Order: sequence, then C-alpha cells, then structure tokens
Amino acid sequence: MSRPQCPRCQRPSSHCLCSLIPSLDSSTQVLILQHPSETAHALNTARLAALGLRNAQLRVGEVVTLPVDERDNCLLFPGVDATPLESLASGDRPLRLIVPDGTWRKARRLLHLNPELAALPRVSLPAGLVSRYRLRKAPVPGALSTIEAIVTALNMLEGGGRFDQLLRPFEALIEAQIAAMGVETYQRNHAHDG
Repeated sequence: MSRPQCPRCQRPSSHCLCSLIPSLDSSTQVLILQHPSETAHALNTARLAALGLRNAQLRVGEVVTLPVDERDNCLLFPGVDATPLESLASGDRPLRLIVPDGTWRKARRLLHLNPELAALPRVSLPAGLVSRYRLRKAPVPGALSTIEAIVTALNMLEGGGRFDQLLRPFEALIEAQIAAMGVETYQRNHAHDG
C-alpha cells in the first residue's frame, strides 16, 4: 500500500517540501534533462530546482530535442574543452543553461545518445567545490548534486547568494532522510565520508 503523495513535489504528504520551495526569477533559463531512471529517486533534486525557478524546465527522457531561439545554449558539464562559467557572467545575450541530471554514467549516456547536446559549448564550475549532499559519496572531487550545481551556476552568473533559497528544500530532504535512517546509522555509514 503506497503512502499519499504530494502531487507537486512528489514527496510523501507527511514530508511535503512545498512550503520550503521558493519561486525565484532568473534571466538565465535553466533546462534540466533528466534521465528517466532518476524520476522515482527519493532524493530527486532536479525536480526541486525546476519547481523553485520560474525560468526553468524539467524534461525527462534519453533522447531530447533542444530548443532553438535567440538564447545561447551552454551545457553545464565538465570536460577538457569546458569554459569556466565565471567567464560568462557579463554576457550580453540571454543564456540557456542545459543541465543533465543523473549519475555520471547516465549523464554521459544522455550526451552519447544526443550528439546535438554533446556538441554544445560546455561550461564548468570552479574546482574544489564541496557538496552538502551528505548521503552520497561523490564519485569525483567537486561533484555536486543537480540542485547544488544549478544554484552555484546561477549565483555566479547573476549575483552571489541570490539563489541560495533553492537549497532549503534540499537541506530539509537530507535531514528527513537522516532522521528516517536513524542518526546512529547515518553516523556509522556517512558521517566520516567527507
């Protein structure tokens, strides 16, 4: 028997995060491309980001069609040819930040299945960032959850701290997961990972 679920944030009704989700404007458009296997994940941060940004869209699928308009599309994904994101902060043209959502392997698969996506100019976040995602080990140093990457990118492009409110439901989600597993279990399995 399944528990009642909030139709908006898709969390169990008893753990609804909607009251913590802001409604923020950004001049940068955010397009999140979510691998289908991520939609049912308990810690679906891409959904939280899309709900909290008025100028964001979440698309689910392995094969995507990219929008074509006056915006410059940039793929937020590391690579040897990636431009540091801070170099775009003073751009004159409207920007669309395309963010793959999934494990690193699934994100690479999205790029493999979508040559048009893989061919976009890549932008990257600075090295040395530390994730607040205390429930997962980062596969590589500086790896962030989708919502953390979006908040960091928007703060760099549009002003430091403006988008930090997006992290409130993310923090509550993590705290609820820690409470559900029990503090002792969390301490034993996760507390000394970082």
